[in-house]
Amino acid sequence: MAAILPALALAVTATGCGSKGGAPSNTGSAPAGVQLVNAGKLTTCTGLPYKPFEYEEGGKVIGFDVDLMDIAAKKLGVTQDIVDTPFDGIQSGVDLNSGKCDIAAAGMTITDVRKQNFDFSDPYFDATQALVVKKGGATDIPQLKGKKLGYQNGTTGQEYAQKNGDGVELVNFEDLGLMLNAVETGQVDAGINDNGVLYDWVKDHGDFAVVKEFDTGEKYGIGVKKGNDALLKVINEAIAEAKSSGDYEKFYVKWFGKKPGEK
Repeated sequence: MAAILPALALAVTATGCGSKGGAPSNTGSAPAGVQLVNAGKLTTCTGLPYKPFEYEEGGKVIGFDVDLMDIAAKKLGVTQDIVDTPFDGIQSGVDLNSGKCDIAAAGMTITDVRKQNFDFSDPYFDATQALVVKKGGATDIPQLKGKKLGYQNGTTGQEYAQKNGDGVELVNFEDLGLMLNAVETGQVDAGINDNGVLYDWVKDHGDFAVVKEFDTGEKYGIGVKKGNDALLKVINEAIAEAKSSGDYEKFYVKWFGKKPGEK
């Protein structure tokens, strides 16, 4: 049985260790008006692992969000530097407001509450909540009464579980990896999270299945500190250009094995 350890904040880049956040700077290659916390870098906060959106492999952070935001970094004339940090600090706006990072790219659903904490880019991905269990187990949340349902702290999955988990014992985990480890080892009877990451996980875990999707109509966005309008404009342009150039579809097939909209 794998040990469950608390998540540690760790700065990593596509090539090695990243730099820490600091006071905004206009130096470096970024266009005039764009403020970056570290000169010459687009510093991205994310919560690992969240495969296939962002996860570490061979000492590098890779994934769908990473590829997409590499386009934004290229537009800025800088490189992307990824900081791994607990998701609650991302979705609350603390990491952006403290200068820990320039953007938050973490498979993050756009919500009204989060909009109060920071600004979102245009939507770039459609998602919904889903339930993962060991095959032969429950097929919906009501069947989990008296049993344990795991969720990731600070997520829309947590919100859905708390609203719909009457009689279910809810168990909080710091990150997705810890939650899925608990599902795999039987510490919880099921887990709830976004469908994309759960479908990816069951590909390599044949004894488990995504048994239910809940039509929550969620859309992902990239977070930017309020007032950093010049950077937000670049992020939106990068998303639009990726879609018009065909890069978005290429990334989608690369990480999800299908084109957008395909079942």
